[in-house]
Amino acid sequence: MDYNFIALVMFGGMLILLLTGQRVFAVIGFVAAVASIALWGTGGSAIAFTSTIKLMNWYPMLTLPMFVWMGYIMSETRMADDLYRMFHVWFGPVPGGLAIGTVLLMVLISAMNGLSVAGLAIGATIALPEMLKRGYDKVMVTGVIQGGASLGILVPPSVVLVLYAMIARQPVGQLWLAGLFPGLLMAGIFILYIVIRTGMRPSLGPPLSREERAVISWRDKMILLRAGAMPVIIFAAMMGPFIYGFASLVEASVIGAVMATLVAGLRGRLNRRVFESCMTQTLGVSCMFMWILLAALAFGAVFDGLGAVRAIEDLFLRDMGLGPWAILIMMQVSFLIMGMFLDDTAMLVIVAPLYIPLVAKLDLGMAPGDVLIWYGVLYTITCQIAYMTPPFGYNLFLMRAMAPDHVTLADIYRSIFPIVGLMILTLIIVMIFPEIALWLPHQVYGP
Repeated sequence: MDYNFIALVMFGGMLILLLTGQRVFAVIGFVAAVASIALWGTGGSAIAFTSTIKLMNWYPMLTLPMFVWMGYIMSETRMADDLYRMFHVWFGPVPGGLAIGTVLLMVLISAMNGLSVAGLAIGATIALPEMLKRGYDKVMVTGVIQGGASLGILVPPSVVLVLYAMIARQPVGQLWLAGLFPGLLMAGIFILYIVIRTGMRPSLGPPLSREERAVISWRDKMILLRAGAMPVIIFAAMMGPFIYGFASLVEASVIGAVMATLVAGLRGRLNRRVFESCMTQTLGVSCMFMWILLAALAFGAVFDGLGAVRAIEDLFLRDMGLGPWAILIMMQVSFLIMGMFLDDTAMLVIVAPLYIPLVAKLDLGMAPGDVLIWYGVLYTITCQIAYMTPPFGYNLFLMRAMAPDHVTLADIYRSIFPIVGLMILTLIIVMIFPEIALWLPHQVYGP
């Protein structure tokens, strides 16, 4: 049987099994195990074993539970509440100020957690009711919260970029630094969108009334500023030594986790219930991502053994004669289409073994290492868009589950169209100007 046909059967079989609703890692691992044993006999079991050893020896994986723990500590001990109250007081007097403060809140939550779920939960349960109570347009603010929450997989420490780093065999630290400026660029575009819309129609985001502003003294503002600034201090204490070379990536993640835990304890918010909840959730998320990585590595090894990657390269570069940019754009479009039906991890483990080797061979005027770092950022931005594109956008259903009853699914669907447009704009800007992603890694690690 032709190896290309076997690869097509594996790929098609995996897609069909994913439609059954089984867990992503179970489907991918099952297909990889069956194919390896069918092709190479009992010796094929060495593929999974080798992948396991490779994963367990990957030292940066230790950062994953540290950052997830830090995010859950922030959420469970109500540090995020302090942040939102700070933004509420300082930005409330500005038209659309609460929405602007919510975007800034999401950036800081992203810098503590690395997942979009935590940001969305905080935005939907803390920020959304407050803005709706003050007359903000429900369509605009639900879109802003979903867009801001998606920054969790782009702004460091992004868990999705950890997955990409393992599969693409690229340094996690460089990928995280590469995601920082594009993430801030996207947040800035969201804020500009809010300013323009509320400037044209102030009724979409009315400022706090004079009476409410008069109640808040400067002393109260400074107290809130001090409390809300604590997560920023934790992030600076964590990333500063890493950026200046005083601590490794793993050591920086430990600093962040320990500082967040100490601050929660000193504030009297870390009791046994909170500790057990954070520990259980951190363990669950960490194990889930490790299983996904293990399955993806095994699947990719089988694909490499079949030569499927070379077949894809021949198809695009020799048979179709496409240029580098045409291939890159086709890849991004395919991610956007798949994102309507699959989540980010499923997309990564399905197509990464095919796309990443091909991207490394494209002549885009950059060093091969830079291309894969930059492509990781492009992939992550398309994942952000996938989180919000119908019919199966992950954030759409999470928002409906957590939003008040009068915010309908139709409102949520309407809210994402301008946000998705702004995210596509960010994607185009980063594609045209790769230095937005590559400048900071070059400054820290060298070209």
